[in-house]
Amino acid sequence: MSGTSQGPAPASDLVRSATTERHVEASDVSAAPGTADTSARAVVESTPSAFSAAPLAMAVVDREGRVVTANAAMETLLGNGVAGPLAGRVAAELVDLAADTRTWHAYREVLRGRQARLRCTRRLKRPDGTSLWVQVSVAPLPEEEGAVLLSVTDISANRQLQARLQHLQLHDPVTRLPNRTLFFERLAAALERDAYEESGTGRIGLVYLDLDGFKAVNDTLGHRVGDRLLSAVAERLTRCAEAAAYGRSAGAPATAPLVARLGGDEFAVLVEDSTGTEQLADLAESVLRTLQAPFDLAGQRLSVSASIGVVERQSASTTATGLMQAADTTLYWAKADGKSRWTLFDPERNAHRMTRQALSSTLRAAVGRGEFVLEYQPLVGMAQGEVRGVEALVRWHHPQFGLLTPNRFISLAEEDGSIVQLGRWILATACRQARRWQLDHPGRAPIFVSVNVAVRQVWDSDLVADVAEILSETGLAPHLLQLELTESALMGSAGRPLQALKALSDMGVRIAIDDFGTGYSNLAYLSRLPVSVLKLDGAFVRGFQYETPQEGGTGDDGVPNPADEIIVEALVQLAHRLGLTVTAEGVETDAQASRLRRLGCDTGQGWLYSRAVSPERIGELLGAAACPQA
Repeated sequence: MSGTSQGPAPASDLVRSATTERHVEASDVSAAPGTADTSARAVVESTPSAFSAAPLAMAVVDREGRVVTANAAMETLLGNGVAGPLAGRVAAELVDLAADTRTWHAYREVLRGRQARLRCTRRLKRPDGTSLWVQVSVAPLPEEEGAVLLSVTDISANRQLQARLQHLQLHDPVTRLPNRTLFFERLAAALERDAYEESGTGRIGLVYLDLDGFKAVNDTLGHRVGDRLLSAVAERLTRCAEAAAYGRSAGAPATAPLVARLGGDEFAVLVEDSTGTEQLADLAESVLRTLQAPFDLAGQRLSVSASIGVVERQSASTTATGLMQAADTTLYWAKADGKSRWTLFDPERNAHRMTRQALSSTLRAAVGRGEFVLEYQPLVGMAQGEVRGVEALVRWHHPQFGLLTPNRFISLAEEDGSIVQLGRWILATACRQARRWQLDHPGRAPIFVSVNVAVRQVWDSDLVADVAEILSETGLAPHLLQLELTESALMGSAGRPLQALKALSDMGVRIAIDDFGTGYSNLAYLSRLPVSVLKLDGAFVRGFQYETPQEGGTGDDGVPNPADEIIVEALVQLAHRLGLTVTAEGVETDAQASRLRRLGCDTGQGWLYSRAVSPERIGELLGAAACPQA
């Protein structure tokens, strides 16, 4: 329809034009306007009954923007001739084309003949109060006619369908709550808004929860009951959010926090412009109380609880990913701490977790890079005070975190299985060093070396073969190697672990129970284990720091408990009757050493004799006549 016509177009052509070209986007033309009054009147006079009867709402508008004529469909669509006939009315006012600057400018360009056509969407309000969505198209008629054709299509049904489809896409079908997609859209918008808006608190909070034991409900009662439970939980969470909004605004209605179902039995409550951790803690406590009340679902009475992670922070210093990671971590803490509780995000605790993760990810490679070293703590005969052996203690020279003791990384190594690789390196290094001391000090009796072994080393590797190979390679006699396992690990040994221990014992290797007295303490089972040494936990020794037991002491406040001496004495006598030797750990004072000696302990280990030191320092101790006092 752009370009110049040679004569007036019939009304049928106008209808055809409006029908076929109303969806074409705006484009520029170079035509000039014609004379509005005479040309527009010619259009009216040439308009046949087809224009009036057309189902598409149309109107002819002159170059000044006033309606020349409109068909019946237009009159009906705009409200039965609102405020009188449409002829002579300003067309832009009828369809709200001046609502925004961009549309108004494009409309004026079409009237002037500088733009081919305009199409836009508008929401119109009728005199009776109802509203409708319409698509408005404005296209020029041939230049000599001096008019444009305005057509209006009711798209309310399409808009309603689109709204319903969008609602389905953004809401959970079970609970009818906003789903994960809508939640993250809202969260991103909140963070973006707070980045440039000065109004509000500039903070954001999140209550992140899942139901404890929900899987059991699905497994035992079926998914239908599970879905009903989720729907009931959603209703209670919504009430909590609404109550929080009223409480925050001192009784007046306010925007409630967004409650969303993120998937499965996970829910989130997003608090925009939060006022601090106290507000989030109150909300979490309210959610916890609300969910603890039993649910009545189609004859089923169910009780559930929830674990809740709570995060509250400055919006400017966080991202959606960071906020969700913190919430997920805090939810995990709540479950690990016993479930049915809420836990507030703790930056220090999270830093410790991140450190553990960083250590775990580099542990295996650290062995190959040679970042581990061994230090040795003397095991001293309590009768004569001579060094009988040493315990090998591993240290990690971490490039980022510095020197790390075993309590920082051994549990990680056991979790990911790298303890097998690390344990073999410790065993080989310790045996090689023990043999070196033996060769360097031929004039004195050789000392044994004691190495800690994790149960996973027994399960995940051939420990017997590893020990035999290492002893053969280093030339160390089997009786100069002692393997330490914890009491809980040994007392639960059966099958392969027990067979391995017996094979090692038959080989001549000494087996020691570490931290004895703190685990199962199954004395009947003890007699059936291939054990040669008991190492008493330092908790028993701490109460021996005084020569005379203090009256009323319990051992919890540094005052010795008289029962400690009775227990230690009984354990020493039992061990000796079974042919075992006893080592006391944690010996720090002369008083402790004296009392342990009187009770019959064979060897002692602790700061009284020496801390864990380098191999060179142990060599110096072996060359001395006696072990120096620390």
